[in-house]
Amino acid sequence: MHCFYLFPLPLPLYSCIVAPMYFKHHVFFCTNQRDGGRECCQRFGASEVRDYAKQRVKALGLSGKDGVRINAAGCLDRCSEGPVLVVYPEGVWYNYVDKEDVDEIIDEHLTHGRVVERLKIG
Repeated sequence: MHCFYLFPLPLPLYSCIVAPMYFKHHVFFCTNQRDGGRECCQRFGASEVRDYAKQRVKALGLSGKDGVRINAAGCLDRCSEGPVLVVYPEGVWYNYVDKEDVDEIIDEHLTHGRVVERLKIG
């Protein structure tokens, strides 16, 4: 069970709704394509890396309910830091360079719950 806060509420009053999570981790890969040669995650092969991550998570038996879900996302508004992905429910943002970086995120964060500090962005 996870707690979700509803805003806006007058501080210090918070409302907490406890609800079951369908996935343990939900990963969004920015796959946005921008026109005119502007910075974007797709220029770095984001769709192919996302497909790779999805296949790897499935091969490891991590996918499905109570597991890991890998999704494509439109622009996540971090173009200059791309390519990027974000892992929920923690809200941890990562920059990756290649499949080996994604393997490390899968092995450390998604499998063992350890944030990969060297790839984390603020």
